[in-house]
Amino acid sequence: MATIDASFAPGRPARGTDWLGRAATFCYLAIAAGQLLFTAFILLFYYPSALSGDFAAWNTKPLIKGFVPGDAAGNLFFAVHVLMAALITFGGLVQLIPAIRTRRPALHRWNGRLYMLSALALALGGLWLTWGRGTWLNLPGAFGITLDALLILGFGWLAWRSARAQRFAAHRRWAIRLFVVASAVWFMRVGYMAWGIATGGAGIGKAMDGPFDLFLAFANSLLPLAVAELYLRAGARGTPAARKGVAALLALAGLVILAGSAGAWMMMWSPYI
Repeated sequence: MATIDASFAPGRPARGTDWLGRAATFCYLAIAAGQLLFTAFILLFYYPSALSGDFAAWNTKPLIKGFVPGDAAGNLFFAVHVLMAALITFGGLVQLIPAIRTRRPALHRWNGRLYMLSALALALGGLWLTWGRGTWLNLPGAFGITLDALLILGFGWLAWRSARAQRFAAHRRWAIRLFVVASAVWFMRVGYMAWGIATGGAGIGKAMDGPFDLFLAFANSLLPLAVAELYLRAGARGTPAARKGVAALLALAGLVILAGSAGAWMMMWSPYI
């Protein structure tokens, strides 16, 4: 569930034996495939209705609180929030491609600035939708959203500060962490589908209040973040055994992500477009 920037991991083995780099690339491609499907859903479902002002069309898809008659400000805010989600999802994928960073540094810098501004806006917007509009089903879920928003704000600040100081190795590490927590909403959907495929939905409550729901409310950001930390540490100073272990974990994560993304497309996204 971590993403890829294997190019900055020092001390990599000789080409042909870098299983950590290969597994990270596979995991990134799995994430990219799933997030591009999510972006396509946002573009095809939300954009036409939001740009035409037909906000009521959102309610053709089950939402916690989509279109609310009489709540013009809330509906408009929700529209901006989901429209920006496509921007940040695609922008994050582009930002983590090493070739763009090295060959198109100006694009990397401007896309990075736009990505950080979008992450800031989405984090603050998520907090308002949760506590201002009451877009939540249970308190643990609301607290999980709040934790993720705070992590986005913190990691965004640290990524920006390290870039300003030209500490680029530190900047890339904070950028990976930012990408992971900014993708928590997507990780949650993929996690639900992967779990549902594997267990038949065990522990998922009707009001998203089952044991798995409560776990995923926090794990959608903390679990991918933990995997990302293992990847960063193994790449920087891991033993050969540790690197192989993390490589296996990334490969497994990539397979889970592919399965969850396919399930989300078939059951959550494509039926509504």
